[in-house]
Amino acid sequence: MKRWVVLATAALAIVAVLALVYWLPGPRAALPSGPQSSASQPSTAPDGPGTGLPDHRHTPGSINPAVSQANIDTTICKSGWTKTVRPPSAYTSALKIAQIIEYGYADRDPRHYQEDHLVPLELGGAPRDPANLWPQPNEDVTLPDGTAVSSDDKDNLEDYLRREVCDRSMALVDAQRLIAGDWIAAWQAAGRP
Repeated sequence: MKRWVVLATAALAIVAVLALVYWLPGPRAALPSGPQSSASQPSTAPDGPGTGLPDHRHTPGSINPAVSQANIDTTICKSGWTKTVRPPSAYTSALKIAQIIEYGYADRDPRHYQEDHLVPLELGGAPRDPANLWPQPNEDVTLPDGTAVSSDDKDNLEDYLRREVCDRSMALVDAQRLIAGDWIAAWQAAGRP
C-alpha cells in the first residue's frame, strides 16, 4: 500500500510540473513572418545591456494567438482589455530577477528595472511568455546624436502603434514586427511620439 501511495504521489508531482511548464508561459506564438518594410527588418544594431534593446537571443518577442487583425475591436482596441490578460506581478517580479541574471547585468538590483513586454499587451503580445518579457533598465540610454531614450519613450511608441492599428492605418502584424525588431529605430521612424 505504501509503495502505491509513493508512486501515485510521484506521478501527480510529474503531472503538476509538466502542467506548470506549459501553463506558466501561457498562450504564445512566434511573430508572424512575411513581407517586411525596411523599418520592420530585424535589427542589425547591437542589442542587450546598455543599448536600450533586449537581447534578442533571450527575448525575440512572441504574440498572443488569441489576438488577430480580425478581432482587434474585441481585444486590443477594447478599453480595459489588457487588464484581462496582464500576468500577476508576483510572476513578472520573479521572472525579472531570473532574467537580470540571465542577461548578465552587472547591476542586479531589481528596482532598477521594469519587466517589460517586448511586444506589448496592447499590440497582442504574449502575456507570460519569457520570450516576450525582459528586464528593461529604468535609466536612459543616450543615442549617438545625444538623444536620451527611456522606457517612457517605448511606452509612447506602444500607444502610438496601438492607435495606428485601431484606426486601421497599420496592420497589427506590422506594428508587432516594428516594435519587436528595433523599437528605438521604430520610435525614431515614427517621429519620436
